[in-house]
Amino acid sequence: MLDLFGDPAVWLPVTFAGLMGLSILIYVVLDGYDLGVGVLFAGAAPAEKDRMIASIGPFWDANETWLVLAVGLLLVAFPVAHGVILTTLYVPVALMLVGLILRGVAFEFRAKVHPDQKRYWNLAFFGGSLTTALSQGYMLGAYIMGLEVTPWTILFSLLTAVCLTAGYAFIGACWLIYKTDGALQEKAVRWARRLAWFVAAGFAAISVVTPLVSARIFAKWFSVPEFLLLAPLPATAAAIFLALTYVLRRLPDVGDRYSLVPFGAAIALFVLSFAGLAYSFYPYVVPERLTLYESASAPESLAIMLVGVLIVMPVIGAYSAFSYHVFRGKATDLSYD
Repeated sequence: MLDLFGDPAVWLPVTFAGLMGLSILIYVVLDGYDLGVGVLFAGAAPAEKDRMIASIGPFWDANETWLVLAVGLLLVAFPVAHGVILTTLYVPVALMLVGLILRGVAFEFRAKVHPDQKRYWNLAFFGGSLTTALSQGYMLGAYIMGLEVTPWTILFSLLTAVCLTAGYAFIGACWLIYKTDGALQEKAVRWARRLAWFVAAGFAAISVVTPLVSARIFAKWFSVPEFLLLAPLPATAAAIFLALTYVLRRLPDVGDRYSLVPFGAAIALFVLSFAGLAYSFYPYVVPERLTLYESASAPESLAIMLVGVLIVMPVIGAYSAFSYHVFRGKATDLSYD
């Protein structure tokens, strides 16, 4: 059975890398927008915060399932890489977990406490969201820099922490444009207009630094015909960004029928940037140190685990799709009655 698609020592690690990458991408998009909504709490009025919570209430915990799946795939499929990555990134991972726990607790307690104490849990929700987003951005920067710890890599990781947080806030604002109306929707449009340029700056910073980190990546980007194959990615991203800024300038005056366009465009930008990173770092799972094949579990183990993954992953996807279908439309006033 293992030889059905060729050498299992080749196709199984690639398959698991693809499944892990897909899980990470789905997590970044889905939990990215609800983390972004939490970050945007800083600029929202008390009444608006209830509507913002209502817009993510049915989805936020399911969105985090994709992170659990991605880390689980890394552990079982690439245990050596799992050890290297989480050991190097121990502090930001710990901070991320603290932020996620704080978000979850604040989400529930803010609805139960006396109104006079609600502002403290709103602050906790904002703090948990901000801590999680910054931690993930720092980990992204450290990964791009090859998990090396130097003043330069730390500085770049701090930059990506800010840019990814802005990116999450941006996609969160785009989500609110789709899920809300009235004054909050107008405010979300203003947020998205301002944050779009931080997203562009983050993409530019990563695009400049990534090929400079590795001669191998530089060659993959600027050699022919590789350059011609890669060129559609930044060109498409630039076109989407320009179209997005045009739509944001016209919202909400053009009507609610275009309210989903910014969120769709934000997703497309995240997908394109992820595709560029995947292309750049393949076949390494730890940049310039461990390839997929060097760090993968035994093919026999991967084959057994693949059966389980191919059952679990569609179930998670189906549940997520069903919840988004059931709770489609505009967010209503928050109620726990």
